[in-house]
Amino acid sequence: MIGILLYVTASRPDVKQVVGMVDSFQVAPRESHVQVVKRIFKYLKGTMDLGIWYPSKKSFSLKPYSDVDWAGCIDDRKSTSGGKFFLGESLVSWISKKQTSISLSTTEAEYIAIVECCTQVEWMKQTLQDINIVFKEPTIIYCDNTSAISLSNSPIQKSKSKHIPIKYHYLRDQAANKNIKIEYIPTQEQVADIFTKPLCRDVFENITKKLGIIIPPN
Repeated sequence: MIGILLYVTASRPDVKQVVGMVDSFQVAPRESHVQVVKRIFKYLKGTMDLGIWYPSKKSFSLKPYSDVDWAGCIDDRKSTSGGKFFLGESLVSWISKKQTSISLSTTEAEYIAIVECCTQVEWMKQTLQDINIVFKEPTIIYCDNTSAISLSNSPIQKSKSKHIPIKYHYLRDQAANKNIKIEYIPTQEQVADIFTKPLCRDVFENITKKLGIIIPPN
């Protein structure tokens, strides 16, 4: 059943986060995990008319969002990174991934999530170059953590960030070379939330609409 759901998440980002959560318990599932899987299938059955809407506009502006659920996993206290990527008004890619290490602060977790988002952005830009779409301006990545933004823009190694692995400071290099730019977005406008944590129904439905997950018009 998990294999089927993992296949579904390739076209249904609204279940990406919860499928990733139950997938981590495949080795030793409990009855509670089976019940969650059944609820996912029930949700999918009731929303079969939903699809990702791609409007017929020609904008190829790249607009990524980055978010994190700090220490959200109660079993190992690892954080979950989330990211979504628009070309124009169209959602074309998304990330929901548990981080490999335990972050000691929200800032560290957010910083790592932005790095993961940045690597996806660079891959997308290189891919689009193959069809002659070139981005001359820095790509803006939207994040709702001002401390993480400050850390990404600072060339100085601060005492609170010395323990962060060097590989994650790739982000500073990308910002310094003006390949990307990190900008603040209010938490209530952070649509990448859907890829990091469970949400209440109203917030969940509001974000899915913003992602373009709707009943396609005739």
